[in-house]
Amino acid sequence: MRLFFIAALIMLLFAAQPRAAGQDSGKTPDATATAKASAPMDLTGYWVAIVTKDWRFRMVTPRKGDYRAVPMTEQARKIADAWDPAGDQASGNQCKAYGGAAVMRLAARFHITWQDDNTLRVDSDAGMQTRLFHFNAPPHTPPSPLGERTWQGYSTAQWQMPASLQVATTNLRSGYLRKNGVPYSENAAVTEYFDIAPLPGGGQVLLVTTIVDDPQYLQQQFIVSSEFKKEADGSKWDPQPCTAK
Repeated sequence: MRLFFIAALIMLLFAAQPRAAGQDSGKTPDATATAKASAPMDLTGYWVAIVTKDWRFRMVTPRKGDYRAVPMTEQARKIADAWDPAGDQASGNQCKAYGGAAVMRLAARFHITWQDDNTLRVDSDAGMQTRLFHFNAPPHTPPSPLGERTWQGYSTAQWQMPASLQVATTNLRSGYLRKNGVPYSENAAVTEYFDIAPLPGGGQVLLVTTIVDDPQYLQQQFIVSSEFKKEADGSKWDPQPCTAK
């Protein structure tokens, strides 16, 4: 219960800060320094999801037709009403709920490391997904000359001062915002903000605000926030493959 109120307070503090794509809050990091060297905060380590809200959407697979709080278009509703987890599993699409627009909503653990001086890597144990955040890169650059769409898409990142990370993701394969078939299209654009706050008595909380824009399947932006607590080590890390059920 104490952890619930701590998380709620942190959410209120960050909710009071304006969020808009491309918004800055003053100074910008040294353009000549690498992303790792200019980082205003340390995101690395193991983080575990704190699920204090939306329990029925995150801890279990919601029942078919439970689309509360998602501003879906009629086309999206038809797709969700036809959700067939067995069909997704059989067709090799069992990772549809683990894509870049929804992966941070999983009740999972995440391991954040620097892959190189300008690439931050985020691995999830649930679904065994890997995200790469590219700093000092042109926006919307495809991951290869062919521009194949992937579950995690292509993400560009930039530090926002005094201490925040903004990530923009495109080039996604179509997937699910929720595991019960609520869709997002391949043209969805995802903007995320990563912020860290201290916990009373020690420890840290990571707050991730996710904004999904998808004119095809959403009537307006879909905005959610997810909290994570930093763990001392990776002793509880337990990679498991995607499952559609």
